[in-house]
Amino acid sequence: MMKVLLRTDVVGLGRRGDIVAVRPGYARNFLLPSGAALVASDATEAQATAMRRARDLLDAKSRDAALTQKAAIEAATLTLEARAGQNGRLFGSVTEGDVADALRRATGVTLDRHQIRMAEHLKEVGPATVEALLFDGVTATVSLEVVAK
Repeated sequence: MMKVLLRTDVVGLGRRGDIVAVRPGYARNFLLPSGAALVASDATEAQATAMRRARDLLDAKSRDAALTQKAAIEAATLTLEARAGQNGRLFGSVTEGDVADALRRATGVTLDRHQIRMAEHLKEVGPATVEALLFDGVTATVSLEVVAK
């Protein structure tokens, strides 16, 4: 095994500033040529500590911003208009992208559709709630009302 210092977050391996043990081929063929890692030594320990400290500060700021967004999202009730039949069934459905667009218009919070979690797409007129993943461990509940157009 070979020890490397990660310069960027690598999915399934670690975060920036972590010293991890990987197979020599993975380090030599992917991590080192792409610039995602450096060979770890005693001299890189101080660099790793500085990287972790910077990462932790950035995470704290991002968490504070996510908590602010959560308060704004949970205070608002979104109204989505959709074409519906006489019985209240929609001619289509309300998707994660529709919720993200309505959220951006109503609160100014811009989220990717992949950050919106729905059990299934909404297919009827009426109230509903969905979750918005804002940051690691910070989830907001979005209240919305689907009305017929």
